[in-house]
Amino acid sequence: MGLPVIEIKDLTKFYGKTRGIEKINLSINDNEIFGFIGPNGAGKSTTIRLLLNLIFPTAGSARIMGMDIIRDTRRIKQAIGYIPSEAGTYGSMTVNDFLDYSGRFYNFSGLEARKIRMADIFELDLKRKVEDLSTGNRRKVAIIQSLMHSPRLLILDEPTTGLDPLMQARFFDLLREENSRGMTIFYSSHVLSEIQMLCGRVAIIRDGRIIKEEEIETLRRKQLKKIGLEFDGKPDERIFSLPGVKDLSKGADHSVSFMYSGDINELVRIMAGIRILNLTIEEPTLEEIFLHYYNMNGK
Repeated sequence: MGLPVIEIKDLTKFYGKTRGIEKINLSINDNEIFGFIGPNGAGKSTTIRLLLNLIFPTAGSARIMGMDIIRDTRRIKQAIGYIPSEAGTYGSMTVNDFLDYSGRFYNFSGLEARKIRMADIFELDLKRKVEDLSTGNRRKVAIIQSLMHSPRLLILDEPTTGLDPLMQARFFDLLREENSRGMTIFYSSHVLSEIQMLCGRVAIIRDGRIIKEEEIETLRRKQLKKIGLEFDGKPDERIFSLPGVKDLSKGADHSVSFMYSGDINELVRIMAGIRILNLTIEEPTLEEIFLHYYNMNGK
């Protein structure tokens, strides 16, 4: 395996005494779709802005395609695409003129064909002025701008803001297509269902620190299970004191649900002596896994 496309080592950013991120370490491989998830304010955008040399780190380092993010920033920006969480444009220009202007920053011969194809995919009128577009259509302009030079690496920061469900589906299909052709994608979002659909690996960030990095399928398949129980009467308290019971929720109808990471045989042993009306054991969603690790590491 060659060099990582993105390699981050102890990357840290403080705004005065306020922590943005601290000692972030990530390695993202060629041709990966890597998810970066956390709530607003967790440090996702700060990490991205550091990678793009839009702000300077307090400590640590990072490399993109083997190039230093500060020393080689001009070369890096020639080889990447970026969709910011809030995309700015020259509103008085038409969409076509704006995209042509943006395209002149790149040495890529297929710009015109890719621009037209993606405008067709997203049903975007190239003749309209940017300032007259809705939020969703401005987001489409940002998507096309980031992709039309066929970058080796695409960095996305909350990219679906303003897109309706149909356009989101087309966007995801386009990302999968580009990835199948070799594009590496760094996908930062707080929308966990998007990460679950697209990404192979994920890092969870909380309060500026990585609290978990894992293959998405491994996260799902680890011992963590979602248990639902409906009792014939008052719930048995022994279950609640078992090691591994987390995120317990009690219903009004003698039912409980919880996340369980303990010994499933011990749980079955206790349940064998209790009258239970209904039992469900499910694989948790990525959102439930995220909240489990988020709460577990927040203590």
